[in-house]
Amino acid sequence: MKLIIAIVNNDDANIVNSNLSRNGFFVTKIASTGGFLMNGNSTFLIGVKDEEVDTCIEIIGKYSKKRVQQAPVSMSYTGQPYASFPAEVVVGGATIFVMNVEKFERV
Repeated sequence: MKLIIAIVNNDDANIVNSNLSRNGFFVTKIASTGGFLMNGNSTFLIGVKDEEVDTCIEIIGKYSKKRVQQAPVSMSYTGQPYASFPAEVVVGGATIFVMNVEKFERV
């Protein structure tokens, strides 16, 4: 038994959730926030059998799209901000952790 923790951009969260559920995965979705851009994310907790891990990850990957976004970047000189300019950063996709589960129960 495995626990998959997948952090997905909010723009993709609904379609990821729908497709995981449609394929028989039980999903718990938690609202979360990224540290760099402070954008909204959704963190999915999914308990799966060992042989279902690859299928689950494929679904998450298929519906989690990377995109380019403008982000303000400030530079400073001696602690005083002197320039702010937009920079392109890649957001989206998914960050996935797979962990062993000693015991899993649904009560």
